[in-house]
Amino acid sequence: MNNDIHIRAAEIDDVPIILFFIQALADYEKLSHEVVATEDDLRMSLFGDPKAKQAEVIIASSAGKDIGFALYFHTYSTFLGRAGMWLEDLFVLPEARGTGAGKKLLSHLAKIAKDRQCGRLEWSVLNWNEPSIKFYRSLGATPMDEWTTYRLHGQALDDLANS
Repeated sequence: MNNDIHIRAAEIDDVPIILFFIQALADYEKLSHEVVATEDDLRMSLFGDPKAKQAEVIIASSAGKDIGFALYFHTYSTFLGRAGMWLEDLFVLPEARGTGAGKKLLSHLAKIAKDRQCGRLEWSVLNWNEPSIKFYRSLGATPMDEWTTYRLHGQALDDLANS
C-alpha cells in the first residue's frame, strides 16, 4: 500500500472535484446519461443543514492531487438492531488504480463504520465489472447473490407516491 496516499473528509470547497469524480465514474459505468446532479445539489445534500445531511464523502489524494473518492451514508438493520453503512460510490482515477488508493479508501471507511458502531458495510457493483469484483473479493467481501435490488424512479415513483 502506498504511504503517499492520504484520506481526508471532504469539505464544501471539494464539491467541484466530487462532481468530477461522479461524472468520471458514470462514464466508466457507461451511465453518463443518468448524471443530473449539480454542484448546488451536492453542496446542499452533503454540506447543507447538518440535520438534513444525506451523505458524506472522503477523498484520496497523492502528491497533492485528488485521485479518488468514496461517498457513503447510514442505513439501518432491523435484524442487527443498529446502523449500517452503505457505500454508494467508490472511484479512483484510472492512472491511480493499482496504487492502493481504493483499498485505503475502503479501509478508512471501515474504520469510520467501526467507530460509529455500524454492524455492516455494504455496496453494490455492476455484474460486468470484473476488476472491481475481483478487488472486493480480495478484501474478503462476499456477494449477496440471494438478494435482488429493486428501484422505483421517474414516473413509477411519481405514480406510486400519488396513488
